[in-house]
Amino acid sequence: MRRGKPIALCAAALVSFGIAITAYSPVGANAQPAQQPLDSDPDAGKVLYAENCAACHGASLEGQPDWRTPDEDGVLPAPPHDQTGHTWHHGDALLFDYTKRGGQAALETRGVSGFSSGMPGFEDSLSDQQIWDILAFIKSTWPDRIREMQATRTTGEQMQGGS
Repeated sequence: MRRGKPIALCAAALVSFGIAITAYSPVGANAQPAQQPLDSDPDAGKVLYAENCAACHGASLEGQPDWRTPDEDGVLPAPPHDQTGHTWHHGDALLFDYTKRGGQAALETRGVSGFSSGMPGFEDSLSDQQIWDILAFIKSTWPDRIREMQATRTTGEQMQGGS
């Protein structure tokens, strides 16, 4: 049985899906999508994650129990940041914005309404570099295949932003 063609079609579909999904995620009229800086430090990010994120997202990035089921207020528990969660389904710009400004603000900027996010913003307590370091740590725990798919989504964001 020939596997090359179905795998190639599947890969092309994933790339198209990644680009299409970001088409509905504008980051503002004049803003350029963010991208992980090359000097991000996953070792520093691991420490910062433990200090700022692990209380909700888990020391092993496992998230809260029943993270797909909203609580009585309609807010979803903190999702995992490991490969079992949906963090890698988003490009760098959204991940950065979600962390910096908080989930509600990041979603509203993108025109998403009717969804309550419990994610607080960290712009008053973490520098941009520290946020990138945390994201670098999270990404460093993913298998290569997952990191590649997430990079595709980031490319889609960049294309939407004109860069």
